Amino acid sequence: MKEEASRDGQNVLLIHDLLRHSILRGSLAPGQVTSQLELARDLGVGRTPLREALRLLQREGLVVQEPNRRVRIAELSISDAEQIYTMRIALEAAAIRMTVPTLTPEDLAELEGLYAQMEHYMRTQDFERMDVPHRAFHLGLVRAAGPRWLEEIGQLFDHAERYRVAFFRARPERGYLRQAEHRAMLDAAVGRDVERTIACMAQHYAHTALVVFSQLQPGYTSTRLNAILEVVAPGVLAKLSF
Repeated sequence: MKEEASRDGQNVLLIHDLLRHSILRGSLAPGQVTSQLELARDLGVGRTPLREALRLLQREGLVVQEPNRRVRIAELSISDAEQIYTMRIALEAAAIRMTVPTLTPEDLAELEGLYAQMEHYMRTQDFERMDVPHRAFHLGLVRAAGPRWLEEIGQLFDHAERYRVAFFRARPERGYLRQAEHRAMLDAAVGRDVERTIACMAQHYAHTALVVFSQLQPGYTSTRLNAILEVVAPGVLAKLSF
């Protein structure tokens, strides 16, 4: 009985991970409507573990369960994007403040290696493979904050992936600008300049957020983004370009 329950739990997590990956990478597109039956057939899984996996995804805000066992992939929205990017700036500012003074030469060498990998995949436009060092790079700059912080920051990074896929993958020039911002963040960390590292991070995310906002709702002004920038990195707001 215990082995069966354990196996069912593992199946739920596996199905959750497969569906989550497909949603974050856009294979299951925002707003797409499907059914539990169709998903179960495509994945080759039973309906019971699938339902449990969908409940987990609904809790994350990635799917909406509708009548007649229909499933809708959550839309991209200004509200969601605004929360993701303002939370990232707020949390990572504090986590960078905890981390940069603790970075060892080995940590910095690792970050340089991750940056080099991102550069390679950016040049070859292999954005799928770039995601792994990209995530590790950002988490490396906040590693000293502790596991709860890293889990929350990692979740926000993952949810931002839907917006990066939608608005950056088809426009490589946007990615090149963001990569220059990664270099600036790393240089500031190498110089042990905490305030500069935080400012570079805030500018990096704010630039990304402004592109996302302009695509979702042209002309939108985010008072939340402006407010968090004034708290975390005064002066960054004036430097932003649209």
